[in-house]
Amino acid sequence: MRVIGIDPGTVTTGYGVVDEESRRLVYVASGSISTVAKQPLPKRLKKIYDELMAVFQAHQPSAVAVENTFVAKNFQSALKLGQARGIALLAAEQYGVPVYDCTPTEVKLAVVGYGAARKDQVEVMVGRLLNLKTPPDSHHAADALAVAICFIHSARIRELTSRPAAVKPGLQGRRAHPP
Repeated sequence: MRVIGIDPGTVTTGYGVVDEESRRLVYVASGSISTVAKQPLPKRLKKIYDELMAVFQAHQPSAVAVENTFVAKNFQSALKLGQARGIALLAAEQYGVPVYDCTPTEVKLAVVGYGAARKDQVEVMVGRLLNLKTPPDSHHAADALAVAICFIHSARIRELTSRPAAVKPGLQGRRAHPP
């Protein structure tokens, strides 16, 4: 399975490509899509869309996971962030792969084991989980790799929980407690 994780932003959008091979995480690529903050927002959103489509074409993911971010401090920032996230969702849908959400808490929990982990802790664990010799080139790329890792870990859990429970021989049709 190949997953592209996306950390959306209108100035910088991070992406990370991770494969799962024989239950191992394998780093493929990561990077950032940067825009000029002074450019009109529609121009910046188009650049994010075009570059994400190029990343999808180059890496051919089987799924895309986008961080579902929430910013309560500034309404304008939250609105712009939501627009960048919408562009990432649109690009993945246009490319034709399943698209999933991961909350920041889910990502931190899946990567660090603690839902309120700091960015530096996430970055260190991403490096360890992917056996990276050097850290990703930006915290946006590290966050995107963490989103991809979160999706892969949660896919394993979904797979395990969707299997029917095994029934021990001889126990079929018996009640757990006699009437």
